[in-house]
Amino acid sequence: MGERSSVEDVRVDVVVIGMGQAGLSAAHHLARRGFEPDARMLLLDANPGPGGAWQHRWPSLTLRTANRVNDLPGWGLEDAIDVDEQVPAAQSVPRYYRAYEERYGLHVHRPVTVERVEQPGGLGTDFVLTLSGGVALGGGPAEGGGSASGGESTAGGRSASGGSGAVVHTVRSRAVVNATGTWDRPRIPYYPGIETFEGRQLHTRDYTRPEDFEDERVLVVGAGISAVQHLAELAPFARTAWTSRSRPDIRNAAFTPEVGADVVARVDERVRQGLPPASVVSNTGLPLATVSSDALPRCLPMFDRIDARGAVWDPDVPRAWGSPPEGGRVDVDVILWATGFLHRLDHLAPLGLRTPEGGLLVDGRATTRAVENRGVHLPGYGPSASTIGANRAGRWVAREVVEYLESLDSRPPG
Repeated sequence: MGERSSVEDVRVDVVVIGMGQAGLSAAHHLARRGFEPDARMLLLDANPGPGGAWQHRWPSLTLRTANRVNDLPGWGLEDAIDVDEQVPAAQSVPRYYRAYEERYGLHVHRPVTVERVEQPGGLGTDFVLTLSGGVALGGGPAEGGGSASGGESTAGGRSASGGSGAVVHTVRSRAVVNATGTWDRPRIPYYPGIETFEGRQLHTRDYTRPEDFEDERVLVVGAGISAVQHLAELAPFARTAWTSRSRPDIRNAAFTPEVGADVVARVDERVRQGLPPASVVSNTGLPLATVSSDALPRCLPMFDRIDARGAVWDPDVPRAWGSPPEGGRVDVDVILWATGFLHRLDHLAPLGLRTPEGGLLVDGRATTRAVENRGVHLPGYGPSASTIGANRAGRWVAREVVEYLESLDSRPPG
């Protein structure tokens, strides 16, 4: 293995950050349009292996109990692997994604974290990405590098764990596709006294298996599908209580394409106004079948504060729905926050894309293109946050990236 040096003169047409469903879909369609990985396109992922957030899910979540895993474009799950619905999704989905990457030649550099994305020359100029750990490139520029290769070095290497060449800590790119997802940004809302609780507090992200809570008193917070799954699994092992800020949205109707389109339209409308997106999944409600189990306790309205022993409902506080528990408190050993996630977008802060309301203003055919910077796409944000939406967005992202690069190439010199 040759000695590696640090270089910065690496330039590509587009960098895709994040290789979950949204990133893989975008990469697939970009590759079909001639963006060869490690030549015109660089694929980066912070995870140690394929699978996106699925590789981190709790072991009891299987393909039978998980929300639907949608097929990636061109090659479905059941075509790629032998599907066993009893096998943990954390094993099955990474196998599928790995096979998909190999089939389509989508060489991904991992684990690589993008720390910052800047555009020092202003709109329409190159983005500069600062990488944590760096990307190992093998032996000089690749051939056929497209418009980014004219007189420039391109990314022509293999993974950070093999090959010879330079370790790159800075990359320049003409466009950025950000598909970093939410898994490593768990959302835990603040309530007075949260720091005084003497028991354990954990988030869905930290949940492993129900046996870990045997004979404990567990308060599950949240009204989504994860909260219901936790409650059902914990019932044989622990004494559970359930609370939520909003009344659980239980629906008896089938989730038809028309219902799905309405949900996506509502999320789409918010992000086109620059408002923080409500998740697509949270807008779908809870199917009646998931909450019909006798294992689920009555859902309580949200508590007002936390003390050393548990959750407290103050008297005389108006409630939008429901009634507090008898005695106005629930003493527990564990608070399990099933309260969702935030989008990981800190590395884009230098671009100044956030609105005063805290969202990102996006438009485009799939509502993924940053209004304030046409060179940035955000598949997996807003209406494309579901597996269906992320998959469909990839085609439009690729097309609009091509259009953006063509607009740059058609500008008069100077």
